[in-house]
Amino acid sequence: MDYKSYFDIPENILYVNTPSNGLMPRKHYSWRREWESAFFDVRGDLRDQQGAFIADIKAAFGDLFHCPVGNLFLLPNFSFGLHTLLNGLSKGLRYALLEDDYPSLNYPVISRGLDHVKVPVDECLEDRIAEVVRKEKVDVLLLSIVQYISGMKVELPFIRQLKADNPSLIIIGDATQYLGTEPFRFVESGFDVVGGSGYKWMMAGFGNGYMMVSDRVKALLYAQAQEGPRPTESMWAKKSILDTFFEPGHQDTLSHGTLGQSVHFLKELGLENIQQYLTELTSYAYEKFEERNWLLPAIEKRKGRSALINIQINPECYGQLLESGVKCFPRGTGIRIGLHIYNDRSDVDKLVDIIGQINK
Repeated sequence: MDYKSYFDIPENILYVNTPSNGLMPRKHYSWRREWESAFFDVRGDLRDQQGAFIADIKAAFGDLFHCPVGNLFLLPNFSFGLHTLLNGLSKGLRYALLEDDYPSLNYPVISRGLDHVKVPVDECLEDRIAEVVRKEKVDVLLLSIVQYISGMKVELPFIRQLKADNPSLIIIGDATQYLGTEPFRFVESGFDVVGGSGYKWMMAGFGNGYMMVSDRVKALLYAQAQEGPRPTESMWAKKSILDTFFEPGHQDTLSHGTLGQSVHFLKELGLENIQQYLTELTSYAYEKFEERNWLLPAIEKRKGRSALINIQINPECYGQLLESGVKCFPRGTGIRIGLHIYNDRSDVDKLVDIIGQINK
């Protein structure tokens, strides 16, 4: 399948920067132009359809990722949702955080002075998590499904087993570097909460995010407010108490509409097809990189790998890569790239050739 044909990428640009910002399909541009034109037409009624429009997006998103609409909240971004979530949980909980995880994930816990322990991250990540949960009396595990620097992906069957073994453990996952790469069924995942921003692998631009929350955690959030009176104003008649925290005001229909377009696009292509395509493409890339000793040792030792890859070359090569038309970013001890459906094997070959020239 020629997925690249859905995107506008100049011939002189090698775009492997999805971990920073995913590209939008060409259809998104057309939809956004048409929506903006209709929205600003004072003769129309789109301004009055915000509630129904957002409800339709939630229904489509929930259907794609197997999450009941009542357990799904649309957000301006993941960070907003995480802060809202932490503010609603009991203050006496103990958190487990992964070392060097995304600052927007770890710092909200640290800055609030919440009790927490750190999990060391190496090729035995799942064993390290299980050990900390077992020994440290952890109440909440908070982690990125794919680590933003190394690309290490937690094994999702492990999360399901961890939840089965520790049913009282609250497991929260940031899926910003994951959702949109393969099928995902929230209700069967073992996670209590999965949230993310839509501008990376979901290819939906800025200003939109999502948070899927289990029934158990919904019952725990803002417990005092949930015991109090409901809003009586007609404009809030259909809102739950949690809606007033996670979706407290009007939402940007252009941004969330773009997320909705991505949901329709992914449904059209099929997440199973995307998974197969990315598995084949990334396997090819890992083979090329491994031959040249460009992989992190911890990643090289793991079977499960993500489409986010930290190539172990000098980060100072970043400027030369940009000059060569390679869109990427320096992270940690190397150059971080990501392969998505608008990439193919020729992109991998081209990247290898460019790096080879730079490294001479």
